[in-house]
Amino acid sequence: MSENAEDTVVTTPAKSEGATLTKDAAPGETLLKVTGLQKHFPIKKGLLQRQVGAVHAVDGLDFEVRSGETLGVVGESGCGKSTMGRLITRLLEPTGGTVEFEGRDITHLGVAGMRPMRRDVQMIFQDPYSSLNPRHTIGTIVGAPFRLQGVTPEGGIKKEVQRLLSVVGLNPEHYNRYPHEFSGGQRQRIGIARALALKPKLVVADEPVSALDVSIQAQVVNLLDDLQQELGLTYVIIAHDLSVVRHVSDRIAVMYLGKIVELADRESLYRAPMHPYTKALMSAVPIPDPRRKNAKSERILLKGDVPSPISPPSGCRFHTRCWKATEVCRTTEPKLVELRPGQQVACHHPENFEDQAPQDTVLLTAAKEAAELVADEVLAESAETSAAVAAEVAESDSGAESGSAAEGEAGQESTDK
Repeated sequence: MSENAEDTVVTTPAKSEGATLTKDAAPGETLLKVTGLQKHFPIKKGLLQRQVGAVHAVDGLDFEVRSGETLGVVGESGCGKSTMGRLITRLLEPTGGTVEFEGRDITHLGVAGMRPMRRDVQMIFQDPYSSLNPRHTIGTIVGAPFRLQGVTPEGGIKKEVQRLLSVVGLNPEHYNRYPHEFSGGQRQRIGIARALALKPKLVVADEPVSALDVSIQAQVVNLLDDLQQELGLTYVIIAHDLSVVRHVSDRIAVMYLGKIVELADRESLYRAPMHPYTKALMSAVPIPDPRRKNAKSERILLKGDVPSPISPPSGCRFHTRCWKATEVCRTTEPKLVELRPGQQVACHHPENFEDQAPQDTVLLTAAKEAAELVADEVLAESAETSAAVAAEVAESDSGAESGSAAEGEAGQESTDK
């Protein structure tokens, strides 16, 4: 089957009948707020199925998604990205924390309570081959949200489904075809059409292009971008491909072993990443520049594998693979704090910024071993940048103190007069 991307006509889906739960969030206002979100999957053994442990898939996430923006989520396989997506769409029950949508707590809403919310929160699943029922036609699949919500769009369900198919670049005449008759890219478009049927406010896309060819990836990414501009959608896009995330995201959250280690706007993150793990990820992005083919690679290789989420390391979870880890990293978990406007990081020894634990200088044995895999130029640049930023911060602090002292003296003189 050939893709019909060039014939794509983007139009606005018809509004669903029925009242919305709350007032629509204006662009820039907080649409989704997640606080301390946790999901632990129990491990049970024995005849009585007693719990002997738990997989800490998501372990304390805090972030917000503003209306009209795209939040990208990146990280290695097994870091909890997909679980986080299923938690905020309430396809999984959280172990702890809260999820607020438009100011309303939906953390523990039951099936009846979540049914109206499904109009506003939808998900595009990772695998376009398994997320579509092979026994149903495309018309039945895309029209299911209308039947489940009891919504009858103007002109009937069939007409609306055919229009949605044209919106995502498919031929409306394919209404009666089955999923196996479509290519991977076309199946993903069908999943997008189903997610957009009820005109949701928030769409969680779980690696929407990872199973597709590069050329089809570009078509699907551009389609999502066009639909966001046309319909004012808010996206949470989970992906492995850092180039795709950079293209579509306004802000990016970097996850490692169930936690967010850095959250920043796109330009700040790619220009000056602060967390060592983020820097290692960025070094793995290939640069398509023929002039650099003979240049020495500054790729940062990480030591070992990601630790098991069943028994995550104490303190900072990245300290077993980090080349800057010290004793404070092993004993104290860093909090996600804003070091620069719009850039939050959870690290005691951040890159491109002043050291947050300068008194702790003795590297752990694991850090020395990890440093052997990092180029000397990278280590030298990191040390120089941190020292320069520290000097700049110290100079600005001393300037602020002298300014405050001068103001105090001037105020004292005016009082004496």
